[in-house]
Amino acid sequence: MPTSSHSQSDVSSQPHLDSASPLKLPSSRFTFWLILCAMILLASNMRAPIVALGSIAPVVKDALNISETQIGWLGAVPMLGFAIGALISPAIGKRFGLENTLIAMIALLTAGMIIRSIVPTWNWFLVGTLLLTLAIGFANTLAAPIIKQRTPKHIPLITGLFSLTMTATAGIVSGVVLPLSEQVGWQWALGGWAVLGIFAIILWIFLRLRLGSSSHQIAVLPTSASSDISSRSIWRLSFAWQIAIFMGLQSLLFYTVASFLPSIWIGKGLSAIRAGHMASVFQFMAPISILSLTWLINRGRPIQALAVFASVLNVIGVLGVSYLSPNLAWLWSGMMGIGCSAIFTLSMMLFSLRTYTTNQSSELSGMAQAVGYLIAFFGPLGTGWLHEATGSWDLPLLLILILMVMNVVIAWLVSRPVMVDGKKF
Repeated sequence: MPTSSHSQSDVSSQPHLDSASPLKLPSSRFTFWLILCAMILLASNMRAPIVALGSIAPVVKDALNISETQIGWLGAVPMLGFAIGALISPAIGKRFGLENTLIAMIALLTAGMIIRSIVPTWNWFLVGTLLLTLAIGFANTLAAPIIKQRTPKHIPLITGLFSLTMTATAGIVSGVVLPLSEQVGWQWALGGWAVLGIFAIILWIFLRLRLGSSSHQIAVLPTSASSDISSRSIWRLSFAWQIAIFMGLQSLLFYTVASFLPSIWIGKGLSAIRAGHMASVFQFMAPISILSLTWLINRGRPIQALAVFASVLNVIGVLGVSYLSPNLAWLWSGMMGIGCSAIFTLSMMLFSLRTYTTNQSSELSGMAQAVGYLIAFFGPLGTGWLHEATGSWDLPLLLILILMVMNVVIAWLVSRPVMVDGKKF
């Protein structure tokens, strides 16, 4: 079985309490590889539609004859879609089954990509974007409980590969979609990635038929935890709010940097070409970060130390961008890239590692991502507004720096060896 024998204590000591489920136990090689392949194919659909649009936004703007404000809305819609999808997906997944819901959402995501391409008008483009981002919000939330339910012994490995695939696919698509649009037209370049969605639907239907539906799961809680879990909403648990803020502040930094990093470096004296390279450095650090994080966890390194270290990297990165030498722009940009990717991946792992049941993992994932993406929504908007109001990047960068310092403390809290109800394991 492809997992490390040095699995760290944060993972090995988790109470895997879903073993009473009548589902086929996730212990066979076949089940492991089926889940892994399905998750990788799912992940390949979850960032490509977003970054593809960003890469050819000027082309789409001219083709649809729309304004910069309308393009701005297309950039803001994803975070709202992610938040709404995360908020409502746990209840729907519990009612209809995780796999059933996810299959429907992959179909909706694929339909959204196709609609944007075959009906080249502003209204339908917006509708397609809303549909696919809502579907991605569902998929973001449902991924963690499915990993917990099907492969509880390999949560760090599969979560890491899931996150890595999202990042790598986004990087590939962002690099090829513009030259591809010059060869086959923007509609094919933007909508052709729907073929990945079709393949994902086929594989997930096969998985559903082969393994059954998790909607019939029976969870058995320990006596010490049952009273807390049954009587308290996930929204009332301090751990849930800690992880929501932890992920939200990371997302705020990520989307702000993704939107403004080249402009910030130009304001700091870098040439436009070099400033553009810094955005690439920020993005290309993600695979290195995710692979390193997954390897370290499987080798037994404590999650708490890794979470705090990733948060400190974000602090140093923002501090460097704000006040230190632009000659080391690659270093500051790279630190933020490593920190953001590590925190996102850790958050996805904690949804599974710190919960007792699949349903609870789904609820925690939905609550944390709904709150987190709403926090992130105000990052690019607030940064742009403050820059326009003050004519400088100093104030928005100072506020972001303060938030990143706060996130170091939250990282320490959220990564302690406790379950979602505060009980130690």
